[in-house]
Amino acid sequence: MVTEQIDTVVIGAGQAGLAVGYYLAQQGRPFVLLEENARVGDSWRQRWDSLRLFTAARFDELPGSPYPGAPWSFPTREEFSDYLENYATEHHLAIRLRTRVRRLARHGSGYIVEIDGGRLLADHVIVAAGFDRLPRTPDFAVDLGPGITQLHSSGYRNADQLPDGDVLVVGAGNSGADIALDLSGTHQVHLSGRHPGQIPFDIDRPSSRIVSRVVFAAFGHVLTTRTPMGRRARAEALAHSGPLIRVKSEDLAAAGVHRVPRVTGVREGRPELQDGSTLPVASVIWCTGYRPDRSWIDLPVFGTDDLPAQERGVCPSHPGLYFLGELFQYSLASSMIHGVVRDARYVARHLDKLDPVAPVAPVAAREHSGLTT
Repeated sequence: MVTEQIDTVVIGAGQAGLAVGYYLAQQGRPFVLLEENARVGDSWRQRWDSLRLFTAARFDELPGSPYPGAPWSFPTREEFSDYLENYATEHHLAIRLRTRVRRLARHGSGYIVEIDGGRLLADHVIVAAGFDRLPRTPDFAVDLGPGITQLHSSGYRNADQLPDGDVLVVGAGNSGADIALDLSGTHQVHLSGRHPGQIPFDIDRPSSRIVSRVVFAAFGHVLTTRTPMGRRARAEALAHSGPLIRVKSEDLAAAGVHRVPRVTGVREGRPELQDGSTLPVASVIWCTGYRPDRSWIDLPVFGTDDLPAQERGVCPSHPGLYFLGELFQYSLASSMIHGVVRDARYVARHLDKLDPVAPVAPVAAREHSGLTT
């Protein structure tokens, strides 16, 4: 087994990992980003075909590289995936693809990161693997009849995956609303789930741009863990999905999407609703969210809520250990691109104060001191 020593290991090369990698490179700190996918940006390429970001391009750029295109356009999943991949190339970030982390544990005063065929000994570790890791479905999903096609939203791409017949979309948050609308042109769609509310403006309208600026400023600077309002919002965000942003209730109604009560179980192989009725559907799409995968982190840093005990990404109990990309890590914007960039900058600055990188002496000074180059 190959053992390597490195100053800082960043686990995950999505937008969070790339952003903090940029700041680490600016410090001159030796680091490596570990990415389990074959290409940078693959976590976005694996989403459904019609996905567009909820944030305009002006809010989607990573440090040092303006997002290409019109600032008030809304990037597709492919466009944003390519931006991330090009970003990594442009800034010469050290990334190891197809590298899955098997275990993260303490090792002396630092950490050990076990990967296939080797291990890395690191002074510092930044976990930027993403919050949405493991698809979550109800236990009773296995009781649905074998003739019903089931997909989680993580596996949905387009309507061609589904047979003819009615579709039940379970989960009425943004993913559920997007997918329900996407399917409404080819299938009769039933949408089940708690209505999460919706923002009161159309993000695609030019007239909404000023409102968007105000809303995103509030997400990043008012709804934070430092304000009573922000702490209440955090509890709500962790318990439920956020408000509908692009696809609204009126859009779903106009497309013929049928709202139904909450799904409570299965009866005679069919999904059973809260009112006791069952739906004779051919397919079910579970838009029921994710849960984080913490199984590979062998460190006592998680509370009873399975969230890391961190303050703006810093783990006080484990110096040198950081988290990025957590849901509402510091503000409601922490799960958005512009919010995660701010969190990455904070983490990098904290690390630099904790363990500053030794400045490289000029060549003349090194020669004078008797050091060889």
